Amino acid sequence: MTDPAARQVALVDLLDRLLAGGVVLSGQLTLAIADVDLVRIDLNALISSTTTAEPP
Repeated sequence: MTDPAARQVALVDLLDRLLAGGVVLSGQLTLAIADVDLVRIDLNALISSTTTAEPP
C-alpha cells in the first residue's frame, strides 16, 4: 500500500487538471414550508479553460 502523503496533489495542479478537461456543476435547491414549495433554484454551470471551450 502506498503512503498517503506521497499521493498528495497541490490544489493548483488539481485545478489545472479539471480545467483542462472541463467541469460541469449541477444542483437543485428547494425551500418548502408545510410541503409547499416556495423557492426553487437550479444551477447548471460549465467551467473550463478557453482553449478547451473553443477548439482550434
